[in-house]
Amino acid sequence: MILASASPISLILSLLAAVAYAWPAWRATHLSENVARFSVALAWLLHGTVLALTLLGEQPHFGFAPAMSVTAWLVAAVYAVESHIYPQLPTRWTLCVVGAAAVMTAFFFPGSPMPVTVSAWLALHLAFGVACYGLFGIAVVHAWFMTRAETRIRHAQDPHSGLPLLTLERLTYRFVGAGFALLSATLLAGFLFGDALYGHGHGWRWDHKTIFSTLAWIAFAVLLVGRSGFGWRGRRAVTVLYIGSGFLLLAYVGSRFVLEIILGRTP
Repeated sequence: MILASASPISLILSLLAAVAYAWPAWRATHLSENVARFSVALAWLLHGTVLALTLLGEQPHFGFAPAMSVTAWLVAAVYAVESHIYPQLPTRWTLCVVGAAAVMTAFFFPGSPMPVTVSAWLALHLAFGVACYGLFGIAVVHAWFMTRAETRIRHAQDPHSGLPLLTLERLTYRFVGAGFALLSATLLAGFLFGDALYGHGHGWRWDHKTIFSTLAWIAFAVLLVGRSGFGWRGRRAVTVLYIGSGFLLLAYVGSRFVLEIILGRTP
């Protein structure tokens, strides 16, 4: 659902956040590292303020675009922390472009108002679900870095640039493990307390969201078992990670996109 009359404050903050994200991406080769970091930090703060207005305002909204926006915000936060711990972590201004796009998409497609009749615990349940997106999004980013590092080593292209391959691999699957634990808790809560969270008659159902979430859980479980029991590494493990992340993306963002944009209905 496109917001018919958006708040001027939300519009201004969204535009400022998008510009602050896009500026260092556009001028990446012309800005100093300190200026670029300041711009990204400012964008992240403005982005968080926009999310707070959308999700915690007088009439909270949620949908596929806010879910993507929160995911991008979480990925940016973790990447910023890691870049201080590991200064050699590759700089990917693509994340800034994604952040700018996520902010503006969430402004134009804020989703539907949160029902006032549902449980107050629903917000926590949704937060866990979005955090899953964030953790697996971060894992996918690291897996991409890992694939690039493997390619660089294979072609003997400066193997000492960026993080060591084993460090990238360890970080990737730490995020996978944390995301899997959170996804398991989210699915279990929906199964056991669905009626209490969503209201009577709106609990656990085998709809598109549930089916794709379950397929994602199975894929990540296979990945973790394959790594711990059979030593899966490299392209095979990354492929399973991508498949599971694709299922998870289709579970909520995909189903809500179809409902809100293609079918023009509110869930």
